[in-house]
Amino acid sequence: MYTWQEDQLNVLHTIECEHNLFKMIVSLARDLGFDLCAYGLRMPLPLSRPKTAIFNNYPIAWQNRYQEKGYLAIDPTVQHGMRSPLPVIWSDNLFAPVSEFWEDARSFGLEFGWAQSSRDAKGTVGMLTLARSDESLSEAELRVKGLRMAWFTQVAHLGMSRLITSKMIPEAEVQLSNREIEVLRWTGDGKTSSDISDTLNISERTVNFHIANAMIKLNTSNKAAAVVRAAMLGMLY
Repeated sequence: MYTWQEDQLNVLHTIECEHNLFKMIVSLARDLGFDLCAYGLRMPLPLSRPKTAIFNNYPIAWQNRYQEKGYLAIDPTVQHGMRSPLPVIWSDNLFAPVSEFWEDARSFGLEFGWAQSSRDAKGTVGMLTLARSDESLSEAELRVKGLRMAWFTQVAHLGMSRLITSKMIPEAEVQLSNREIEVLRWTGDGKTSSDISDTLNISERTVNFHIANAMIKLNTSNKAAAVVRAAMLGMLY
């Protein structure tokens, strides 16, 4: 007999559309006692303005208000999720610095909620939010459901990042050779092509060849950008 976790992993590997996957996430959220939920992903690139994708079943009017007011930039749950993988429960204290945002959200029925983030090897950060309007989250409920909610967060992120990351940043699927990785690592440490040539006992021309190949694969115009992009996508570990 499948466990609850095995069921979710099975679904994860069969759904090939992010919108259908979110429908599954909504269904699982309701099974856990939450009629509202959201899933957001933040790509590691571009550094100046990372790409994001947001899915939710919140009231349309609130979705529009959230976007119009630029609430993503001040949402305390998002800020917490970028700093910590620990779950956070909505509270007056959490939203105190942005009271207008909190009052606005509550006016649309978003009264009680829980959120947790996760991060994968490619640097993509995801956050699952479970919410409802009619009942606060008790310690007893969290003791009973906490592990399932944490597992749910991981499953949702594995599925969403698998389906979306390569669409938003194609470079995430790039395969660098071992030598290209090695050369980029040394470059990131501030070594010149001549330094790397001496360290690896290869010609400087060969070093530059590998750097140029990595730049092409990563779609960058210079080696510094190639190092940053590769590092942000988890390719240099």
